[in-house]
Amino acid sequence: MTQQAEASRPHTPLHDRLRQLLDGPVALDKRALLGTLYAEVTRRETLAYTAGWNDALTTARRGSRRDEDA
Repeated sequence: MTQQAEASRPHTPLHDRLRQLLDGPVALDKRALLGTLYAEVTRRETLAYTAGWNDALTTARRGSRRDEDA
C-alpha cells in the first residue's frame, strides 16, 4: 500500500485495532493471530519511522534555507 493510501485510511488506535483482531468475527488460530498482530505492529512502526524521517528532512530543509538567507 502506498503512503498516500495509508494516509487516507482512518486512524484507528493500536489498542482498538488489536481488540478488533482478537474479537473479530473469524476465530484465528494462534499462529495466524500472531502473524496478523506482527504485521499490524510492523506496519505501524514503518509508518512512524517514515513520518519521523519526513519530519527530520523538513526540519533540515528549513535550517538550510535559514543558513542561506543569513
